[in-house]
Amino acid sequence: MSDMSQKPVLFFDIDNCLYPKSTKVAHMMSDLIDKYFQTHLALSQKDANELHLRYYKDYGLAIEGLVRHHEVDALEYNRKVDDALPLEDIIKPNPSLRSLLEDIDRSKVRLWLFTNAYITHGRRVVKLLEIEDLFEGITYCDYSAERFVCKPHTDMFEKAMKEAEVASPQDCFFVDDSYLNTKAAQALGWTAAHLLDKSDPDPEHQACQYQIRSLEELRDIFPQFFKTSSLDLKLQSNGV
Repeated sequence: MSDMSQKPVLFFDIDNCLYPKSTKVAHMMSDLIDKYFQTHLALSQKDANELHLRYYKDYGLAIEGLVRHHEVDALEYNRKVDDALPLEDIIKPNPSLRSLLEDIDRSKVRLWLFTNAYITHGRRVVKLLEIEDLFEGITYCDYSAERFVCKPHTDMFEKAMKEAEVASPQDCFFVDDSYLNTKAAQALGWTAAHLLDKSDPDPEHQACQYQIRSLEELRDIFPQFFKTSSLDLKLQSNGV
């Protein structure tokens, strides 16, 4: 194992994590998924919505239920749903996000993307955010595979570790907006941070070790990975 692969890895979810939930991308995606269910399964809007929700709860992704039970072509689904989103009109470069990521000390930790989306969507989002060069790789749900694996299933976390070449769960650090994903990560021995939107209510029980409202809080919970502390930034902004 190389020196590089022995470093801890900080895994970032993409959707509703690297950009805020307020962009409404998730709502637009949900509408396209419901329309796909209606069109391809000849369902009413109500039945499509209910089946979409059931498959999401059962499998973590609506597409897995479609492939399992309805012989849907997953790549065609991706073209009609994720790749059909008008992301260029919604997601813009975020200088603050880039600054935060650039301040992570690469001599101490490696950065990796970890998404349930297909590769085309994941790459498209980070390119629009202009941060694609800051990550070493991406683990995604492979819609072309015979068998899907996705978060929060154990196999997906093992896939991420294998692809990022990290041997121990203790060397895995993770931020995601999903309660279930961060809870699963902690159960597997990862150190996880559950990112809540500013408008989200606090869950009744905290999902994992850390609960944050902004990616900037990563400086406080993982200070060992950053060149600049939150206190240093405050002092700099005050001209000290």
